[in-house]
Amino acid sequence: MRILSILSFSLFIIVTSTKAYSKKLLVNGTFSGKITDAKTGAPIEGASVYIADIRSGTSTNAAGEFFINNIPQGIHLIEISHIGYSSIIESIEIKNDVKKDFALSESIIENNSVVVTGVTGATQLKKVPFAVSVMRKEEFFRNTSTNIIESLTKIGGVSTLATGPAISKPVIRGLSYNRVLTINDGVRQEGQQWGDEHGIEIDEASVNKIELLKGPASVIYGSDAMAGVVNIITNVPVPVNTIKANLSANYQTNNNLSTLNLNIGGNKNGFNWNLYTSNKTAGDYRNKYDGRVFNSKFTENNIGGYAGFNGNWGFSHLLVSNFNLKAGLIEGERDSDGYFIKTLAGGITERATSKDFKTSTPFIPYQHIRHFKIATDNNIKLGKNQLTFNIGYQQNQREEFGNPDDKNERSLFFELKTITYTAQYRLAEMKGWKTSLGINGMQQTNNNKGVEQLIPDYNLFDFGIYAFTQKTIRKITLSGGLRFDNRNVDADNLLDGAAIKGNAFKKSYSNISGSVGLAAQVSNALNLKFNIARGFRAPSIPELASNGAHEGTIRYEYGSTNLKSETSLQFDGGIEYTTEHISLGLSAFYNSFDNFIFYRKLEAAAGGDSLVNVNGELLTAFKFDQTKASLTGLEATMDLHPHPLDWLHILNTFSVVSGQLRTPIEGNKYLPFIPATKLVTEFKGSFNKVSNNIRNAFVKFEVDNTFSKKNVFTVYNTETQTPGYTLLNAAFGADVVNKKNQTLFSFSFSALNMGDVAYQNHLSRLKYAEENLATGRQGVFNMGRNFSIKLNVPLSLNLRK
Repeated sequence: MRILSILSFSLFIIVTSTKAYSKKLLVNGTFSGKITDAKTGAPIEGASVYIADIRSGTSTNAAGEFFINNIPQGIHLIEISHIGYSSIIESIEIKNDVKKDFALSESIIENNSVVVTGVTGATQLKKVPFAVSVMRKEEFFRNTSTNIIESLTKIGGVSTLATGPAISKPVIRGLSYNRVLTINDGVRQEGQQWGDEHGIEIDEASVNKIELLKGPASVIYGSDAMAGVVNIITNVPVPVNTIKANLSANYQTNNNLSTLNLNIGGNKNGFNWNLYTSNKTAGDYRNKYDGRVFNSKFTENNIGGYAGFNGNWGFSHLLVSNFNLKAGLIEGERDSDGYFIKTLAGGITERATSKDFKTSTPFIPYQHIRHFKIATDNNIKLGKNQLTFNIGYQQNQREEFGNPDDKNERSLFFELKTITYTAQYRLAEMKGWKTSLGINGMQQTNNNKGVEQLIPDYNLFDFGIYAFTQKTIRKITLSGGLRFDNRNVDADNLLDGAAIKGNAFKKSYSNISGSVGLAAQVSNALNLKFNIARGFRAPSIPELASNGAHEGTIRYEYGSTNLKSETSLQFDGGIEYTTEHISLGLSAFYNSFDNFIFYRKLEAAAGGDSLVNVNGELLTAFKFDQTKASLTGLEATMDLHPHPLDWLHILNTFSVVSGQLRTPIEGNKYLPFIPATKLVTEFKGSFNKVSNNIRNAFVKFEVDNTFSKKNVFTVYNTETQTPGYTLLNAAFGADVVNKKNQTLFSFSFSALNMGDVAYQNHLSRLKYAEENLATGRQGVFNMGRNFSIKLNVPLSLNLRK
């Protein structure tokens, strides 16, 4: 009833606002001009001109010219960008018809862009006080990874917690799981993100841009944004009166991964739409120590898109997507000779064959994940103010099949249904002030339909209200906000068959969060940032109510309904210095936690460890508890652009994070699962024009150094130390154009781990798989040498007005 009341109120605002302005249509303006190369004066074709707040934009023609019509009058933040050039971002007041030309300067490192994550409306990256990184579709095309989250590891301070090639979870500055919030076109992504083997259910074919915020973002987003936000943006209309399509393919040699993506969109006089579909299959990957890793295969089939209208009153879009993944669960069991084995009906085991390794159909155990989502995305102009409004419905179904005697039996089956809502009222900019008021939250229901229960059925209702403001005083931008949240959880009995192993409960959590910061553009070359933020996170259902053996561990875990909300206070500072030949960046943080949730070993009544018998195996019992903890770290970048070798860039990215418990546990003070220190050095040549037919060419060589991880949480056999390693990677690619400078196709070729190094990422869950008795090595190793070829064919059609 509460969610219906909120939706009804929001719809009432939309309807009444639309009626109020239907009789008085606003006069819209146009924006046009020409974009050229700053050095040569040559026109730049395909440069993007985009206005984020109204979801409208275009690209330049062969003469470098652009034209956008139907722009509501007022001040708009406009972004001019093209791969290989520094973006130009300006606030331009649109009154009737505005014409302005731009000259772009070559650059390989983007030090400014428009961001919408964690702020009130579109804002220049240089004017936000916290650390935000941006990756665009073109960069994903030039990089190689098995999933979209793995691509984010190119960003300093970002790692992944992986369970094979198909499943990766983002780790931001040492924090993951429910401490990282994923947003997709304004809708918070809600799956079973608390588990090691649960990934992000978003199709990479749909991704246009990702903004990654490092640090607490609770003011705008509420609970679960303690570590940061991964904002995945897919809804970007194509230019007016055009139809554009992309057909792309990728093949990787290591596990025979093949991907085929189709994306097509149109825009006719404001009515715009997009449709995408993708198919991805992979066999078992290989490395030097394990050979083919049995059951690391997966298949993925997705479809989605949107349809909507952009008018003089704003825009309204309807988005639909369906994600479908079948992925094997890697157990790593081998016989005495070191060969991987598979389990058949009747408890029989036999060695996996070469045919088993090549197929993309997973064997038992495997999981089937389906994620359906439908959402509305709206922006309504109310005079000089704006109302943005978003409602989303998601159904996440995760099935785990693990019985070889009954292949259709679902050992686990979670069905999670979530309604999310958000509304933000943006006041018109006045004397440098940008202010917004907002509400957001969700209503969630989880049901167990499998033969086992790890977490109980539950209902959750979440509501938050906030205010955020930003003020620019000459070269200094101040910003800050305050928020109040309330979350109610109503959990049923946790069952073991017909028996109750966990009692039903009701809990309510309320909290206040806030932030204040500044960004100072001291000069054109020097930019400073500082931010203080208080974040929070309500305990997750597994932390409150789990009662069972944790998947892939030797632990039996008990939840605790006495847990309080996690709270943190983070200090974040950064400095950026950019000239024509050098770019330096340094970002440091200190994050202090109260009530940090972790698990501790239980003691038996007679002394010693508490043990639980699970199917004849004695597991050590643990219970979730809370303590004080802190994380510190920094990320540093240095890009050298030596003269006269203007085509060459030498980029160094360094990141380190340390996590410690304020009170040591059994003499150990380190937080578990903190990523290893990393230094990546990249030598890259960038050539905007090689010949009349070859444009935007690049070639790069990368040295990826990951240091050994020795400061680990060894208590309770939680984690082990990991040796360091160095990977060598290389890539090249280009656009092939015709005589009219129109791109016929783009290609990229890359070689990863060229030395075929056998290594284990410290955050890989496969480190803790079964021991290879033939070699004595623990767990499963990461992917070995891998070659990748990508091809993208763009198509474009102009429509008559």
